[in-house]
Formats: sequence, structure tokens, C-alpha cells
Amino acid sequence: MKRTNSFSAPVASVILGTVKAKPRDSRPAVSAARAAAFDILLRVEREFSYASELLHSRTYQRLTTVDHSLATELVMGVLRWRSLLDSQIAKSSAQPLSKLDLEILTALRLAVYQVGWLSRIPARAAIHESVELVKRARKRSAASFVNAVLRKLAGVASQQVVQDAIKGSSPETLAASSSHPLWIVKRWAHAYGLDSASRICQHDQSIPVTAIRLRHPEAEEQLKAEGIEVAAGALLASARTIQRGDVTGTAAFRAGSCVIQDEASQLVAALVGHGEYVLDCCAAPGGKTLAISDLNPNANVTAVEIRPHRARLMQKLLDAHRSADAHRPGSIRVVAADARGLPFAAKFDRVLADVPCSGTGTLSRNPEIKWRLTPEDLRDLQARQVSILRAAMDQVAAGGRLIYSTCSLEREENEDVIERSLAEDASFRVIDCVAEIDRLQQEGELVYTSPSSLTRGPYLRTLPGVHPCDGFFAAILEKV
Repeated sequence: MKRTNSFSAPVASVILGTVKAKPRDSRPAVSAARAAAFDILLRVEREFSYASELLHSRTYQRLTTVDHSLATELVMGVLRWRSLLDSQIAKSSAQPLSKLDLEILTALRLAVYQVGWLSRIPARAAIHESVELVKRARKRSAASFVNAVLRKLAGVASQQVVQDAIKGSSPETLAASSSHPLWIVKRWAHAYGLDSASRICQHDQSIPVTAIRLRHPEAEEQLKAEGIEVAAGALLASARTIQRGDVTGTAAFRAGSCVIQDEASQLVAALVGHGEYVLDCCAAPGGKTLAISDLNPNANVTAVEIRPHRARLMQKLLDAHRSADAHRPGSIRVVAADARGLPFAAKFDRVLADVPCSGTGTLSRNPEIKWRLTPEDLRDLQARQVSILRAAMDQVAAGGRLIYSTCSLEREENEDVIERSLAEDASFRVIDCVAEIDRLQQEGELVYTSPSSLTRGPYLRTLPGVHPCDGFFAAILEKV
């Protein structure tokens, strides 16, 4: 708070009785939604946190529904369009962006996003609150600079720029217009073609669909009764997409009758098939583990998570989801262990290795990834993935199957990992995913109208924007 001397007007009015004191405005200088968005964006940059996790953390549960919705829009919008926002700011800034404190640059990004992308927000409100955010961050000396830059930018027809933004005449124009790093777009154009790369980029810049898996058939009617509008899933019969409403606030969701899970993730779990003893090597947060258990109600499922506190939380959540199915003879046991050194003597007939990866197939949900990832990271990730896969292969019983999966679009994390691992162990063979896709279609679980497009060679391959889901890769290996 700015200090005043003892003879400011309100105090003088009390002493002299000549000036009536005005009541202080109790309204905050910055709205709760913008303050939350500002703080989250700073943490994403400084702590390598994930925006979606922060938005759903306890810290921001106190926000009203309207404020939480706006904070989410601001955070995700700034992260999706960061490079395009920066290019606009650079045109009006006398200072190079590299010289700006992170608080100042973040406040500028927030305002430019609101002015250029959110037509319902008045430019004056966006500018005023970004100036106040700078003051709130104890960068008061930069307030006039921020105000000047933003007022200059307010006259630019940014909305039209955005509407016409994504063009794919070359990787360079596509990367610039879709706010993606050029090196990533070049890789996608080479691997999948420029048209598919353009569709991936367009999908990354859109708000992703919320998909759910119905664990019990009656859950759909329960959701409708609570005002949730749903539509049929695009890939799977047991999937639904949320058209309107907050599914997390429903009794059906709280009871575990339905769970939020992308359809590609559901499909990977379905590829695991049927087994009596199942191992999920990298299980957190547990969505695939639960799906596998639901598909195999009599199975004993073992789930591995490296962090003990997260393993305990996952066990608690999985137990809660299964509480309504106590009559089922199967079980889920969560073990805290490193997937690169699994501690089991027994073998499993089904093993899932859904390994940690770059996540480039989920950029619409996690846009911060594209600003952090480097080519060197892919090599480091591959080494870890090979280690996990080799450990998982040691746990497969004769005649059993191992499903390797990632939510990455990069060959280093997918085909290359499979080829390296098979070169070291000739006791496995690749099973063509087409056969499993056909099985799921015949069983009525797969309802996608173009099932042949879900595979690339012997592997499952979904591309965001090309397919109605996140980007996933899966390979099926059989122990011979």
C-alpha cells in the first residue's frame, strides 16, 4: 500500500472538520480470475508445473464457477498462443522481450490475449487489470510501460489475425501462424505430411472435448437427470462426450459410475484384452488401471507408481471407485516401485507399459509442453522408455502379451523404442494391432467408422485433429 503523510485530505477532514472523508473503495484492483491466471502462469514458467493440475488444485477451488472458467480460458489461451502473443507485443515494445521481467511479460500476454481473442472483454478492462497486476507483483515502476504498450496494441485488429491464423503452406508459416515451435512442426510434416500436421496444430489450439467412460450403463441417465448433456463417443461404445454441464459436480461422477478419460486412452486399455494376472507398470493417475479392471472383473491387477504418496492416493481412489463393486472377486493392488526395476517374482499374462513421454499428442490439454520440450529431451526420454519396456518384458509369462503405449507423436518414443527392445530380446514378436481393432469392432466396443485409419503398420496410431481424440501410440508384443 502506498504510504501517505499525516496531512492527507481524509485525515485533515477529521482534524479541521472542513472536508468530508470519502469511503475507501473496497473492490479489489484485480479480479479473482485474472489474479489466479497470473499466478498460475508464473508457476508454470518458474516451477515447470502443469496448468491443468494447478487449475484443479485446492488453491483455486475457492473461485466461483464463473471466475474459474475465465481463469482457465486465460491460462490455456496464453499458453496455446504464447509465441503469437509475443510477436505482437514485440512490435509495440521499446524493450526486447528477453529483457522484460517475467511478471511484466505475463501481464502483457494476458492483456493481449483478452483484447485479441476474447471479444466479450472490453479492452479497457483488460489493460487496466494487467497494469494493476504489475503493481500487485511489486513492479510498479513498469506500470506506465505496460500501459503504453497495451494501449498501442489495443488498436490492432488482433481478432481477425487469429481467425485467419493457421495456414499450412509450409512448415514455417504453419508454425508461426499456429503458435508452435518450428522444429516440432517440421517433424510432424515429415512424419505425417503437411496436411495432417496442419490438422494437428489446429486441434492443439482448440478447447479439447471432455470424454467420459461409463462404468455402469445407468450412469448416462443419471447424468441427464442432473442436467448434463452428453453425446455418443466417437471411438468406443462405452464412451460419451460432454456437450454441456460440469460432470465433476454430479452424483454419478462422485460415486465412480463414470470417469473422465480421453477415448484414445480408453482404446489403449481395451487393447490389453483379457487376463487373469495383469500388471500396469506406470499406472498413475489410474485411469487405465481402472479400465483394465472393469474389462477383467475377475482379474488380479497390480499397479505400479514410483512415488509412494501418489501410490497411496491412487490406491484410495481406486478402492473408492470399486466400492460399489465389492462383490467382484478380482482386486487392484498398488505398489510403490520404480518401473525400471520391478520387484515381482511372479509373471503376468497381460502387462501394460504406458510410459512417461513428451506428451506431444496432448498439447490441446497441456500446451505448456511445446514451450519446454527440446530435441535433446526426446533422446533422454527414449533411454528411460527402453529401460521401462525391457523391465516390463521380463514380467511377461510365456504366451502373455505386453502393450507398450505413449501419448507422443514422436518416432523416438514409439517405433524406435520397440525396435531397440526387440533387437535385445528375440523372445517377443509384434502382434498386428489390426487384429485387435477387428476384435473390438466385432465385439461391438469399437464404433469408429474408419477403423483402418487407427493403425500405422502393425501399431495403433491416433493423431489429434485427424482422429477425434488425443494422439496415442500402442504396440502389442507377445512372449513366444
